[in-house]
Amino acid sequence: MQAISKLTILGSTGTIGESTLDVVSRHDHYQVVALTANTQVEKLFQQCLEFNPRYAAMVDENAAEQLDNKLKAAGREVTVLSGVTGLETVASLAEINTVMAAIVGAAGLLPTLAAARAGKKVLLANKEALVMSGDLFMQEVRNNQAVLLPIDSEHNAIFQCMPENYAQGLESVGVNKILLTASGGPFRTRALDELKNVTPAQAVAHPNWVMGQKISVDSATMMNKGLEVIEACWLFNTTPDMIQVVVHPQSIIHSMVSYIDGSVLAQMGNPDMRTPIAHSLAWPERIESGVEPLDIFEVANFEFEKPDMQRFACLRLAYEAMHRGGTATTVLNAANEVAVAAFLQEKIGFLQIPHIIEAVLSHATIEDALNLDVVLKADHESRLYAEELILK
Repeated sequence: MQAISKLTILGSTGTIGESTLDVVSRHDHYQVVALTANTQVEKLFQQCLEFNPRYAAMVDENAAEQLDNKLKAAGREVTVLSGVTGLETVASLAEINTVMAAIVGAAGLLPTLAAARAGKKVLLANKEALVMSGDLFMQEVRNNQAVLLPIDSEHNAIFQCMPENYAQGLESVGVNKILLTASGGPFRTRALDELKNVTPAQAVAHPNWVMGQKISVDSATMMNKGLEVIEACWLFNTTPDMIQVVVHPQSIIHSMVSYIDGSVLAQMGNPDMRTPIAHSLAWPERIESGVEPLDIFEVANFEFEKPDMQRFACLRLAYEAMHRGGTATTVLNAANEVAVAAFLQEKIGFLQIPHIIEAVLSHATIEDALNLDVVLKADHESRLYAEELILK
């Protein structure tokens, strides 16, 4: 009989959170102790009714109050917390051993850091935590004996293709390159001069994956892949020069690792986030995920292309920011979050997203990311400047 694994799901109402709950519901050795959301009261309420957690936390205080009232009216004894401190509390509860970090964007940084500091098994779907504070975050993981497992399908694939001792350094274990795959998003073949008229609805219509709005736009600009390059550098202790982005429209090969003996190991599967979620939940064992087995004969053909850095300027900017180091990646992420939000609100055009990011990077003073205060200051100032540019 397997031991009960007790977990907190940060961002349970998002696509990753919902997929995590779907996997958990298929097994009887997982217990959901805490669920969190930003403002989606009804969805979190329904999740609480189904999974009966001891705690629920909402960033928005009014939403937390509404949730608390609904749970009491339903006769459920759930302790409802609010604000970022509420999220940090449930991420570091003594009784849990696993935290799914699925909050999108910079908002996930502090609660994910709290989980690392508490020495939890952290399932990292929030790539921005590493993009913003890579070295600081990894120090917390090491200092507190936390276990960090990647949930992004690409990083999870790389992890599965790596030797166990990869932390010694990739070259010392025979790795000569990481091949990070990308679908190319919905505009891979669209004429460049047509991109200026792209609408938010078109940008969020990803051809292969079901994702939230922000990450879907990031996929369309390939900033998502840029953020993943930065994340991979920190996860696998390497440099951007060791990471080659490969456009693979079928999204069946989730990433590859190339070795000095000529071997290339690939992890394949249908494009369904429940695969990496199940892998990380059960690691080092395997459990059923609910994902349909891959029919290799149905796929039949694989395509591979080099990314067009003119078409996907955001990918170029991400590489440049990682090479600059310090708070450059924090600035990149902050500017991108503001620009994407403005695009989704139809305040700017699709092609203005990389222009705003590049302008903010050019304007910012890049510092060594010595502590969290420096990181948060860079994040705040970059957001303010990006908003100024949007208003002009």
